[in-house]
Amino acid sequence: MNSVRTRILLPVLVLVLLGDLLISWLVLRDSHHEIEEVYDAQLAQSARLLQGVLRQRDPAQKPDAADWERLHQAFDQAMSRVGVEGAAHPYETRLTFQVWRDDGQLLMRSAEAPILAAPPATLGAHDLLENGKDWCAFLLADPQQGLLIWVGERDDIRQDLIQRIMRHTLWPTLIGVPLLSVLIWLAIGWGFKPLRAMAQGIRGRSSETLQPLQLKPLPRDLEPMQTALNQLLGQIDSLLERERRFIADAAHELRTPLAILRIHAQNAQHAATPEQRQEALDFLRNGVDRATRLASQLLTLARIEPPSMPVQHSPVALTALVREELAELAPLALDKDVELVLEGDEDCRIDTDPLALAIALQNLVTNALNFAPPGSEVQVRVQPLDDASVRLSIEDAGPGIDEAQRPRLLERFYSQGTANGAGLGLAIVQAIAGRIGSRLELHNRPEGGLCAVLLLPRSPRLEPASSAPDPVRLV
Repeated sequence: MNSVRTRILLPVLVLVLLGDLLISWLVLRDSHHEIEEVYDAQLAQSARLLQGVLRQRDPAQKPDAADWERLHQAFDQAMSRVGVEGAAHPYETRLTFQVWRDDGQLLMRSAEAPILAAPPATLGAHDLLENGKDWCAFLLADPQQGLLIWVGERDDIRQDLIQRIMRHTLWPTLIGVPLLSVLIWLAIGWGFKPLRAMAQGIRGRSSETLQPLQLKPLPRDLEPMQTALNQLLGQIDSLLERERRFIADAAHELRTPLAILRIHAQNAQHAATPEQRQEALDFLRNGVDRATRLASQLLTLARIEPPSMPVQHSPVALTALVREELAELAPLALDKDVELVLEGDEDCRIDTDPLALAIALQNLVTNALNFAPPGSEVQVRVQPLDDASVRLSIEDAGPGIDEAQRPRLLERFYSQGTANGAGLGLAIVQAIAGRIGSRLELHNRPEGGLCAVLLLPRSPRLEPASSAPDPVRLV
């Protein structure tokens, strides 16, 4: 089935047809029975009419054979005129009759009546088979006159009349079912008209537009579909906008480093002395490192930026996670002659996204190492504040931040005080903090340097941490 209309119409038509057939069969069965009863009642009425006419004779005079013959002729002529005169009815039946004395002597019989050797033994309505023909009859006893009055009609004639009535009953059904099917088809098509209009409106839209659908008027059942489509269009537009922004940012930020790398490579090619060549290669290596960091941070920012991506919360041993990340950054600290120091509670646990938190911590520690002077320390502290939050702080002994530039520090591609910075580290941390329900704070230390603080929510089902142990020195 390729269309919704077909999926709806076929079951509906099958149900209508089966229901119509069942109802028609029940109606025909009951109608046939009721018509049979009506004809039996007419036989009984005819027998009682004949009885009433016979009672009009003078009871003091005993009828002779001539009297019975005159009665026979009168009744037989009346029955033979059925369906001939202008006032005749098409459903009239040609009745036959017989009259016996109660001792079984036949007094009169219509010409078309079956020849019976004796009166039937059953009074009232009954069926009989005579000379290969079925008869429907009614036998009435008249004790007052000592008579048995029999009235009957052939069953094949009766059934022919019943079949005519049934055919007239079935014609509306035979005509009505196809007509009803056409009307149902048109009604379903009319019901799907708004859906076709919506599909036509969507097909008619330009492939370059992602504006929300505004189809009016719209049936109530299609409003959720339009809302869902508009949400999908909004998500697609947001995704495309992020891709365009990423491509533009990457092109903008990588253009200058790549141009500088080309210059350093040319300088190395045209160096007059080994010292000049080595100096150009050193610059080239530093430029490659900066471009690598920039590309890595751009990809990280693009990955964590979509707000629709689910956050994978899980129980995390915070101090253990911080120790692992600092161990990975130890070579960089050694290269810069900076000591990493960790102070934390081993029992401090939170519910968060461990991967996102690890990326944020790497960026904060890397930022501190870039600004920390040689021979200094970068201190990382894990401090439970209460049952609801934990304070993760990264402190360095660098120049700190300019208060006038504080509002811009979290902007993308804004870098302060280092030529190797891409200006994305704090922006990445800020994006991650928003995703995991944390908050980033930056302030200058009184003794000099910067303190970056992440306020992390604790797991509500975990117990408060115990007192902090002695500092653990890394590197």
